[in-house]
Amino acid sequence: MIGRIVEVAGQGRYLHMDRGFLVAERHGAELGRVPLDDVSALIATAHGVVISNNLLTALAERGAPVVICGRNQMPRAVLWPLEGHHRQGARLDAQIAAGKPLCKRLWRDLVRAKLSMQAAALGAYALPEAPLRALVPKVRSGDAGNLEGVGARRYWSLLFGKAFRRDADGDGINGLLNYGYTVLRATVARHLVATGLHPGLPLHHANDGNALRLVDDLMEPFRPCVDVLVRQRVDLGLYDVDAAGKRELALLMTRPLRTDEGSGPIANAIERLCLSLAQIYEGERTRLALPLAHAEALRTMLDSPNHPRRPPRLTPRARRHAKDEEE
Repeated sequence: MIGRIVEVAGQGRYLHMDRGFLVAERHGAELGRVPLDDVSALIATAHGVVISNNLLTALAERGAPVVICGRNQMPRAVLWPLEGHHRQGARLDAQIAAGKPLCKRLWRDLVRAKLSMQAAALGAYALPEAPLRALVPKVRSGDAGNLEGVGARRYWSLLFGKAFRRDADGDGINGLLNYGYTVLRATVARHLVATGLHPGLPLHHANDGNALRLVDDLMEPFRPCVDVLVRQRVDLGLYDVDAAGKRELALLMTRPLRTDEGSGPIANAIERLCLSLAQIYEGERTRLALPLAHAEALRTMLDSPNHPRRPPRLTPRARRHAKDEEE
């Protein structure tokens, strides 16, 4: 089961557990409830959210991470379970024993996959793929030439225009990207922990203050899935990180994506990638299970039922009412 990404965006919410449900309340009045077994991750983007210890424990038992966000939807902390798999000890041993040559080779493969997916993202909008495709065979072990960075400079200007600059603290397009990456990061964290691997033991990312370095390694090939959905919203004039935008980005993990092992939701492709890494560490396979980087595959993802439509123009009174409802 894919599960649901549950986001808490309203101020002053109290979250607790009741008879197998995650329950949200405000001022003692129940706002809604979700079966705990359906929750894939909980993302708290609002201030003044109170979460009961019983709920946190129940989510941890189900392997669902809790992501605490700061300004501009950027994650500031993640709570994940201590135990994620029946072979966790053996897999941790294998992960720790992995040598640098293996880690560098795997990072090379992830960078190649990311560049290929970025090219596919451009192709999905009839933009030139060649500037990114040309870099793929040049990526060497460990990406010593930082072709990932070279590709990023080419990619962003092609996808969003030469004036666009990626900014982790920005709003508008950057805010949408930030929120989409938060959803993606939570999904990767969930599936990675479920394999028994430790998210803090990276292949490449080396920030000592980052407890999810391996998560950030593995999410790279899937970032363009967020990018093409954000581009779709921008083309419709939908720049705001509002309730509708968050809802659509949270549902991204249910959209279809193709891999060598078949087509299915993006969340399933992430699960296969995480499992393949664990199997590589244990010597059971040699290659990562990566998504197929074809423009048509991303077009299929964009054409799934959840794509956006331009909203009707609201009167000032209706806009005030909608804002009150969101709060």
